[in-house]
Amino acid sequence: MESSEPRVGVYVCHCGKNIAGKVDVRRVAKEAGRHPRVAVSRDYFFMCSRAGQELIKRDVEAGKVDRVVVAACSPKLHEPLFRRVVVEAGLNPGYMEQVNIRELVSWSTEDPEEATQKAIRYVLGGVEKVLAAEPIEVGEAEVVREALVIGGGVAGLAAALDLAEKGIRVHLVERSPTVGGLMALLDRVFPTGDCSLCILTPMMAEAEAHPLIDIHTTSEVVEVSGSIGDFRVRVRRSPRYVDPEKCVACGVCASKCPVEVPNEWDALLGKRKAAYIPYPQATPRAYVIDPNACLFIREGSCGACVEACPTKAIDLHEVPREFELRVGAIVVATGVREYDASNLKNYGFGRIPDVITQLGFERLINVTGPTGGHLRRPSDGKVPKRIVFIQCAGSRDVNHNPYCSGVCCMVSLKQAEIVRSEYPDSKVYICYIDMRTAKKGFEEMYERVRREGVVFVQGKPGEVWRDGDELVVEVFDKTLGRKLELRADLVVLAAGLSPSEGTLKVREVLNVGADLHGFLQELHPKLKPVETSRPGIFICGGAQGPKDIPDSVAQAKAAASAAATVLVRGRVEVTGERAYVDPELCVGCMACADECPFGAIVEREGRAEVVPAACAGCGICQPVCPTGAITRRAYGVEQVMRQVAGLLEAAPTSRAGEV
Repeated sequence: MESSEPRVGVYVCHCGKNIAGKVDVRRVAKEAGRHPRVAVSRDYFFMCSRAGQELIKRDVEAGKVDRVVVAACSPKLHEPLFRRVVVEAGLNPGYMEQVNIRELVSWSTEDPEEATQKAIRYVLGGVEKVLAAEPIEVGEAEVVREALVIGGGVAGLAAALDLAEKGIRVHLVERSPTVGGLMALLDRVFPTGDCSLCILTPMMAEAEAHPLIDIHTTSEVVEVSGSIGDFRVRVRRSPRYVDPEKCVACGVCASKCPVEVPNEWDALLGKRKAAYIPYPQATPRAYVIDPNACLFIREGSCGACVEACPTKAIDLHEVPREFELRVGAIVVATGVREYDASNLKNYGFGRIPDVITQLGFERLINVTGPTGGHLRRPSDGKVPKRIVFIQCAGSRDVNHNPYCSGVCCMVSLKQAEIVRSEYPDSKVYICYIDMRTAKKGFEEMYERVRREGVVFVQGKPGEVWRDGDELVVEVFDKTLGRKLELRADLVVLAAGLSPSEGTLKVREVLNVGADLHGFLQELHPKLKPVETSRPGIFICGGAQGPKDIPDSVAQAKAAASAAATVLVRGRVEVTGERAYVDPELCVGCMACADECPFGAIVEREGRAEVVPAACAGCGICQPVCPTGAITRRAYGVEQVMRQVAGLLEAAPTSRAGEV
């Protein structure tokens, strides 16, 4: 009589040398094969290859195995692939277990013998876990064919337009009063020298006019629940105090406003009124009232703008409001911000007026900036004759940002070229650690700027101080082998890029991963560069890391395509590998619902109930349940305990106590 006991197949991947270079994979397969319930144990160079998949399929279809353990790389990379393989062979996906012996063993264990022993224990733990597995149900849920794009910079605009052109309704949520992001504040772009707004303004206008794009400015996402295919998004809209439908951007309100404050849109180098428009091409082209500066909102006085507005567009009693969106996919494009150069005490930013950042320089040469596009010293309005650019000011520095932002070298080259072109009598220095000009047209621009007379000093300045009307930049020139004191009228700091405030906030709201620096973490740097750990949420542009405009747009289009793939299908797969509640044990305390970050647990008839489509299967609910009523399929108590038992039983006697 044929045995009804489960028969396990173990498949150990060499992963080229990624695993086999440290782990004796053949020995692992041999030791796993000694387990009484393991019917087949094989090793292969690449289990994810077609040939490797066929090994599994043939054994399942021949009836040799009805449980599968794949020992390979991270499950987040290939678990969907191997699950599809066992389903195609006729097994329930719950009967497949993937054990990570690459990242958790080979890559993290120095000694080959220790790594091999560790891999054996992991595999046998996986065998015990899959022996206790239960089948999981796979269903489908309908998709809401609308998308949310968070962030209205060039990446957000590109993603929104790409989605809309595919026939998908898009909600574009932007925290500031206008879309456009940092690109809108630039004068020109490298390496071509094109006008930045000449490129961006048509995108903003097209997005505003597109029938499938709804732009929500002065708004931010405050809560997201649900899951791929059906996210519920709560958005808070801050008062603009000016109705953009009525405002004709005549500027009368600003002319009557008695308040002036530093203009953040000009890197604080200029002034603006409490009633202002960020820049002439702002979208929507409407004024906005700054509540922190407005005398009426702060003190109940003034109100001159209300009386003066010819279209009655101003309402200083406007209050915040919230609204809900339902979308099937989310694209995060929250951008970057310039690193806070006031942290660089040795360079005097914020203390010495003529020490500015690259963004400040952009505003000084921009026709919409505080000087009408004429380069002037902030301290006295004179034309600077000697300019020093300091690269890696706060970048590649363990005390600030340890990474390279990738754009600063080219920005300085562009700005230096503008100075030499428009002010040919000027003297320009660039102090650098390394000039990084790796992309198309970049090296050619570097050589061109050198020929135009810009002086390159290889060395990072140690200090900047003021000497009368001059600035002194102290730097050790590695080429000359001696210290220099460069005299300057203006110093420009290449401060690099950091995660935006919006990125730092949205990562908490969305429950997605971030790297050590605060940028949102992609699921896989090569194969899934725009996906996140939460299915249905995609990232692009500066939200994922520092990048230039072409890379931001390219990644935005990739994220839009990935999101569209979800939306155009109309339905998404919902697996049973979610939390579930035993109604016999549940006492209705709802502690699980309080902890659920996805709003997937509701109260029904005095008991907790999981909404399968909303559950992400994270397992946070399980440890907080006081009665053990809630658990996650594939990670039940019995499975986990058997997995631990498998690890312990496999521990070698020569290394007692190590698990």
